[in-house]
Amino acid sequence: MKFSRIIPAALALVAASTMAAFAQDAAPAAAEAAPAVPNPGNTAWMMTATVLVLLMTIPGLALFYGGLVRAKNMLSVLMQVMMITAMVMIIWVLYGYTMAFGDGGNAFISGFGKMFLAGVTADSTAATFSDEVIPEFVFICFQMTFAAITPALIVGAFAERVKFGAIMLFAAIWVTIVYFPVAHMVWAGSGLLFNWGALDFAGGTVVHINAGIAGLVGCLMVGKREGLGRDMMAPHSMTLTMVGASLLWVGWFGFNAGSNLEANGGTTLAMINTFTATAGAIVAWSIIEAVVRGKSSMLGAASGLVAGLVAVTPACGTIGPVGAIILGVVASAGCYFFVSVVKPAAGYDDSLDVFGVHGIGGIIGALGTGILTAPSLGGTGAEDFSIAGQVWTQFLAVCVTIVWCGIGSAIAYKIADLVIGLRASTEAERTGLDLSSHGEAAYHS
Repeated sequence: MKFSRIIPAALALVAASTMAAFAQDAAPAAAEAAPAVPNPGNTAWMMTATVLVLLMTIPGLALFYGGLVRAKNMLSVLMQVMMITAMVMIIWVLYGYTMAFGDGGNAFISGFGKMFLAGVTADSTAATFSDEVIPEFVFICFQMTFAAITPALIVGAFAERVKFGAIMLFAAIWVTIVYFPVAHMVWAGSGLLFNWGALDFAGGTVVHINAGIAGLVGCLMVGKREGLGRDMMAPHSMTLTMVGASLLWVGWFGFNAGSNLEANGGTTLAMINTFTATAGAIVAWSIIEAVVRGKSSMLGAASGLVAGLVAVTPACGTIGPVGAIILGVVASAGCYFFVSVVKPAAGYDDSLDVFGVHGIGGIIGALGTGILTAPSLGGTGAEDFSIAGQVWTQFLAVCVTIVWCGIGSAIAYKIADLVIGLRASTEAERTGLDLSSHGEAAYHS
């Protein structure tokens, strides 16, 4: 009897051991098959960064530009920035995201499988630079703010003289044929410039060179403001411009540090560089003004602030803090020379120096990234990093962006001109676009 009881007990023990061993073997396989779960800290940071980029645009950019124009055009600039932001957000959801970051596609554009965000749910994820993931909706919103601010930057080049409807039509066409393809080429895994090895951490080519070139093409096609050189066209409120510039700097931490897509040491590198490059550029512009003009101006300090932010944007995640100061100083000097010497000599009317600061600053930043990323100069490049090779790659990326944007922008302006007409009437321009386009006034006596 005892023996007969031992046999079943032994068999049961063997079965239990086998099941336990199987469970232990199966556990790693199940863990490997489980989908990656977004890190709450990274998700919270990216949501914050996204809102900071929106702060750059509304109210930051709007107030910065608004203070720089004459009082009679203040509301028109605010309206242009706000409406472009809203319109591009809608376009981004409908087809912009899939064009830039959808599945498949080629070197110039992604596939259209995610039109209207098809297949994207609250459980969908997007990969970061490491093995982490974030919710895809967060990535969509973050990139959406980049797409929204870029065409809003352009309006400063032809401020005070273009019809509101023409600006909106231009912006819709421009993001479609210029911004979305360039964003794909630079940041998507199958993109042309990405696979060339071009470095653009947060948008030197995608945002600033793109906006600068589009602004230059626009102000050349539209022509000069009525009364330029005869009428007083000084900024109506440097106070608002200073407030707007300050908000741009605050929001830019989302722009630059957020482009790391997670909260780690790389994020802090982008953060400190956003401090140091901007500080170097402000001081440099003010010193240059003091030497050349005898006085440092608030307008100059604000211009230096933006020049430093623009220049460090492509480099913020790959260069050191001291390198960022150097880059800010060089960009500030280059932009100052361009807006003070080259623009007056050329005779074109880039109202708020979009090309002189964003275009030139973006080019200096893109090329400087190829130099200062070298580990010997405090950058994060690999040990075999070649300055000459990387600068050449950066130069090619800049050239592609300039050509693509230049041609695409000219097409977009021409279509807007044929459909609506770009230039406001002389009477509307003299009255001011606030009243002639929107029936409102920013200030009442």
